[in-house]
Amino acid sequence: LHSLDMVDISTRWVELVALPNRGQAAVTAAIRQAQARLPFALFGLDSDNDAEFINANLVRYCREQAITFTRCRPYRKNDQAYVEQKNWTAIRQTVGYDRYEGEVCCRALEALYDPLRLYLNFFSPVMVLASKSRDGAKVTRHYDRAQTPYQRVLASAHVSDEAKDLLRATYLSLNPAELKRQVEAAQERLWSLIRRLDTVSSYDEATMPLR
Repeated sequence: LHSLDMVDISTRWVELVALPNRGQAAVTAAIRQAQARLPFALFGLDSDNDAEFINANLVRYCREQAITFTRCRPYRKNDQAYVEQKNWTAIRQTVGYDRYEGEVCCRALEALYDPLRLYLNFFSPVMVLASKSRDGAKVTRHYDRAQTPYQRVLASAHVSDEAKDLLRATYLSLNPAELKRQVEAAQERLWSLIRRLDTVSSYDEATMPLR
């Protein structure tokens, strides 16, 4: 399995989608799903250079949706710094490094991402670099006040009042403690699957005849 990680640079809004594979159709479907959940219109998409993004299927979809499609420079991982950061804080620290496969694991991973994305967007403050100055070899970074992506969306003049009203209603319906409990329960369900797979694999290896 794989994970699609989308981050809005302006508000730091994040969308996480579980992928059954890295095929063109699966990735485009995941982007469509994430686009439908965004509280604002998607005008641009900047991806890395792997084949799951650089393909005719996604290019066609972006043209149909009037999305400007760009890519990072080859061999420049810093071009995707915002996503790389979320890959660590949102995915690796939550999911771990185990490898999963199959429909059951995919549903479990999606069940984990559903409450996680809500918690990150509505209750997890993020500091954004406002400026930096250099004095010789010393670089000083200045950050703005920590705000959640939800707060940054509400402060944006580019988001409609209707979308903001929907976000406020969603915010009032959420309980951060309950979301954390849902994330932890979903983690345990996902991890139990990998432990079960390890047990089956060990049994298979132990009973496999020598050749």
